[in-house]
Amino acid sequence: MPLNAEAWAAVRLTLELAAVTTALLLVLATPLAWWLSQTRSRWRAPVSALVTLPLVLPPTVLGFYLLVLLGPQGWVGQLTQALGWGVLSFSFTGLVIGSILFSLPFAVQPLQHAFEAMGRRPMEVAATLRASPLDAFWSVALPMARPGMVTAAILSFAHTVGEFGVVLMLGGNIPGQTRVVSIQIYGHVEALEYTQAHWLSAGMVLFSFAVLLALALMRRRAGGRVLP
Repeated sequence: MPLNAEAWAAVRLTLELAAVTTALLLVLATPLAWWLSQTRSRWRAPVSALVTLPLVLPPTVLGFYLLVLLGPQGWVGQLTQALGWGVLSFSFTGLVIGSILFSLPFAVQPLQHAFEAMGRRPMEVAATLRASPLDAFWSVALPMARPGMVTAAILSFAHTVGEFGVVLMLGGNIPGQTRVVSIQIYGHVEALEYTQAHWLSAGMVLFSFAVLLALALMRRRAGGRVLP
């Protein structure tokens, strides 16, 4: 068998991390993207820049500050220890937190563009029919933004699968807990186990190609309106 038990464990953990991160990101990113698409507040630009920051920030920098923040000396780490939860660094929960922050722009931006492309007219029509803002959001805005939501889910999942720097800094290399595929490949290369590294790397290449192909087909069917 090309992949050993440790490699399969890393694959399962990676898929679990990506699934949990994607689900939480959709819950968190949807209202944030809606606010960014609708507000005229002076805080829009700073919040937008903060959301986009992981796109330009080195992953190791983000991972380092999260490690400090979630560690035993950080204020979040001290809080979680006081609550009896222990520290979140070097744990699956810590990886989820880091993955959410690192993949946030990949969820927010497609949703924000979908909401902006919708325009204000549908919501105004819903208001004339006496729909509350919340009801109009659920019954009008979300269905119209469904292509953007699908794109956000695919990009978030794929980006989480390919993480390395944040995972390495925040989670380390603990088998069955924080050792994801990217870390497993790194370990194989360090041990000069190139055959195993080739199999995992080839799988990542095929997965990435499939994601990009799916997004290209979605964009073609939507007339180029799904992705920014």
